[in-house]
Amino acid sequence: MVMLLMMLNIASIPAFAQSSAQMREKIQQEAQAYLLGEIGDAHGDDNIQVSIVPVDDRIQIPVCHTPFQYHADSSALTQSYISVRVSCGNNDWYLFTNARVARTRTVVVTSGLISPGTVLTSANLKLAEVDINQLRHTSYMSQKELIGARMKRRVRDSQPVQANMLCFVCKGDRITIRAQAAGMQVKTAGIARQDGVIGDSIQVVNASSKKTLIAEVASTQTVVVNL
Repeated sequence: MVMLLMMLNIASIPAFAQSSAQMREKIQQEAQAYLLGEIGDAHGDDNIQVSIVPVDDRIQIPVCHTPFQYHADSSALTQSYISVRVSCGNNDWYLFTNARVARTRTVVVTSGLISPGTVLTSANLKLAEVDINQLRHTSYMSQKELIGARMKRRVRDSQPVQANMLCFVCKGDRITIRAQAAGMQVKTAGIARQDGVIGDSIQVVNASSKKTLIAEVASTQTVVVNL
């Protein structure tokens, strides 16, 4: 009889261990899904990868008759390491599991070393996944929108192209000033007094009147003055 009981107890150990392992796996998967949902809502254009640190094998997971609940402080959702509280609604049990979060964005990077003054073409640009922590200034997601811009400094291979590196209109460029008001447009020649990317407001000089104006950069050749 004693031998039979010992055999029954030994036989039950793998089933219990397997059940506990399955519960830990379930918590890890649900914690990952929870974080992907919470972080994804705030980072629509980013690619989010969440890796849950495995739950310690020594932690016993109780039977929970309701779905496990997951919570992370909203202020922590922008961090690279996030702690998630896992709890069971029908008892006082809870644990904290940790996650590593990688956030990347598909942006335009340089293809090869680029020297100052280089006019960008499709040949020296490519798309790549970049950690968003490397993007301190405006980045670009389309190669087409950068064609014709000029690099202001030397840039290494595979570096994200950002607004502070280039100018669409550069100081000293001869440009077209387009003045528009009430559906009418007048064009005149001018000279840029400042560097600017598309959307920037810069100083330009009307080549005829020598008057200084503030205009918005519209392309590599045109600035706009709204009258």
